[in-house]
Amino acid sequence: MNLFLKRAAVGLAAIAALGFAGSAWAQKTRLTVYTAIENEQLDPFKKAFEADNPNIEIAWVRDSTGVMTARIIAEKDNPRADAIWGLAASSVALFGSMNMLEPYTPAGSAALKPIFRSGKSPETWVGMDAFLAVLCFNTVEAAKGNKAKPTSWADLTKPEYKDSIVMPNPASSGTGYLTVVGWLAAMGEEAGWKYMDALHQNVAQYLHSGSAPCVQAAKGERLMGIGFDMRGASEKTKGAPIDLIVPKEGLGWEMEATAIMKGTKNLDAAKKLADWSASKKANELYGKYYAIVAHPDVKANPPNYPADGEKAMLKLDVEWMAKNRDRILAEWSKRYDGKSAPRAPR
Repeated sequence: MNLFLKRAAVGLAAIAALGFAGSAWAQKTRLTVYTAIENEQLDPFKKAFEADNPNIEIAWVRDSTGVMTARIIAEKDNPRADAIWGLAASSVALFGSMNMLEPYTPAGSAALKPIFRSGKSPETWVGMDAFLAVLCFNTVEAAKGNKAKPTSWADLTKPEYKDSIVMPNPASSGTGYLTVVGWLAAMGEEAGWKYMDALHQNVAQYLHSGSAPCVQAAKGERLMGIGFDMRGASEKTKGAPIDLIVPKEGLGWEMEATAIMKGTKNLDAAKKLADWSASKKANELYGKYYAIVAHPDVKANPPNYPADGEKAMLKLDVEWMAKNRDRILAEWSKRYDGKSAPRAPR
């Protein structure tokens, strides 16, 4: 009888343990997170966050920046997302101006570089990483034509560079748009459009990719390309005869950001995501994909990345970038779309 009771007690304890485990599993919060990060980043980001927050499960909804931005605005009156982790700051700032975000200052966010914070109190979003547009200049092709290396955006309008430049179409490339916005911010709108009129005379083609201009310059197909900073560094590391030039007037940029959606039923879990996103550990993860991250103590230092890239980031208003996007792109297309590359059939 004693043996029977002992076995029964063990059995009941096992059942209770299973019940507790089942209850713990049932209590796991499923957090719907909208993002535009690259596909190869989804699994590493999810695993890293969930390892530190085992009671939260991330359910990604991922598409390109433009598609995700339109979707979030369309869902304004019935939000489906709990949080945003990895979407253009200009889009996220626009949501903030539309009262779609839950104000929250993540733990540790005061340590981030000021440019990577919304500047509101409480914050409405915090930045993660930034990307720039640099000039990729083929030194071999330059030597063949005895072409001087430019040091400024103004240099690109010189007659010697006619039909020698490619850059992204801002209507199809985020890198292209941040480049155009950078010029308008640095020069003022009137002078900025006048500059682009002059530059247009030397542009051979506007491409539908932020990476393609530096790739073409790397291959010697063009003398120079205005393009995505990390692509330029990658091509140079692979042996391409290109110099990455940071024009002295400064660089346009965009960043990825994290925010909490107003009305989320999983606010505590969303706050934990925001806290983790602003942490040094998260920034070390971002640094595997971008040269410039929000935390000042994290130095990504990819090979051949221009040392003065981050210092050259212009002072931009990301809300202005978002609110004026349609107007700027309409004006740009009216003036310059005639030199755009044919779009690939879908």
